[in-house]
Amino acid sequence: MSEEAMTERLWEQLAEAIAAAGPEREALFLAKLALLLGRELGDTERVAAAIGVALKDLD
Repeated sequence: MSEEAMTERLWEQLAEAIAAAGPEREALFLAKLALLLGRELGDTERVAAAIGVALKDLD
């Protein structure tokens, strides 16, 4: 599977998970996911940088 196809599949899985969490728990789900992924990455500087990138262009 190409990297583009894998990225597309991850976007689909994320969208499905957000929908499953529901509007009232969306923020909690995303925060929990971010913390779990940050723990997996194990590099606080990279996690902090990713948070900054994610904040850009939200409009």
